Amino acid sequence: MSSKDLIITLPNERLRQRSQRVAVVTDKVRKVIGAMKAATLDWEATRPHEVGVALAAIQIDKPYRIIIVRNNFEDKKDRTFSVLINPEVVKLEGEIKEDYEGCLSVADIYGKVPRHSKVRIRALNEEGHPIRIRAEGFLARILQHETDHTVGKMFVDYIKDRPEAFFKLTPEGKLENLPYESLQKTGIFRD
Repeated sequence: MSSKDLIITLPNERLRQRSQRVAVVTDKVRKVIGAMKAATLDWEATRPHEVGVALAAIQIDKPYRIIIVRNNFEDKKDRTFSVLINPEVVKLEGEIKEDYEGCLSVADIYGKVPRHSKVRIRALNEEGHPIRIRAEGFLARILQHETDHTVGKMFVDYIKDRPEAFFKLTPEGKLENLPYESLQKTGIFRD
């Protein structure tokens, strides 16, 4: 079994559950973090036009409030990640902007999702020390997306009533509209 096979995808209902807080950073937690990194990089290795930018623990079927975020999304050779444990959105700021999002747990589907352009997050780092992050732009979008995972929310929930907001990636790496009728049959939407 390859590490990318750890990643669960919709319609798996476990993606909709709330993750539990991490009280102490133990060896078990570190092992989950290692598995998250390996799964993301293994998934990316099979995707010529995509970069694995982030992952939540629930996406490998571990219901912990842990997310990893790639340190440099522009460079596939940089395979390092920052770890956020118990991430919480402290404040959403800025304009609400629409942009494309994908998800390792929503196979081959992208959406044009509205998100705040700025966010403030508090969390613990991998050593268990408190940290605060102010982010804007793409990083703010990623942090909102991944923090949503920890409470059982998926990007498709924001756009489920907007048929024009869904896309697929062509073999050439271009996004093209996805027929909404076919999506409705996949079970990716919450009832």
